[in-house]
Amino acid sequence: DFSVWTDLQQLHPTSRENHAEGFMIKRKSGTYQVGRKKGDWWKWKVDPLSIDAVLIYAQKGSGRRAELFTDYTFAVWGENGKLVPFAKAYSGLTDAEIGQVDYFIKRNVLEKFGPVRTVKPELVFEIGFEGINESTRHKSGIAVRFPRILRWRKDKKVDEADTLESLKEILKMYQ
Repeated sequence: DFSVWTDLQQLHPTSRENHAEGFMIKRKSGTYQVGRKKGDWWKWKVDPLSIDAVLIYAQKGSGRRAELFTDYTFAVWGENGKLVPFAKAYSGLTDAEIGQVDYFIKRNVLEKFGPVRTVKPELVFEIGFEGINESTRHKSGIAVRFPRILRWRKDKKVDEADTLESLKEILKMYQ
């Protein structure tokens, strides 16, 4: 319950501390309906967690993007100075950016493993995600929830990307 908007504005930043993605705001008399923008409710999510990562693998998409590399795997720097994969992301770039990344990938393939291409590690992206957990299934030991590309970091060099230790620090804050 709240009586004024400022009550929610003050409470909203504590959502992640309470292991929530934000608020569901609904009229008491309203019904839930399919979709985020239909019905008498609204999902007010907190800003995503984020990290700067390096594109290391790419795979072609499907449907209208079947000829473009649109499925990406990202890595951060490990303790040994090598890139460690931690997330896959498929969304967040504009069509123009997808075209530019596809052009880069097709000219910078290092290895082929079936449909997957190892790419020269030169492109840095800010990756957003909703949650983070330890994982024995991933090489990094980390699993992120709902990863997506927030922006292409053309202003950053590869050696300026974040580290596995950075991810572990975020993990510690939300355990």
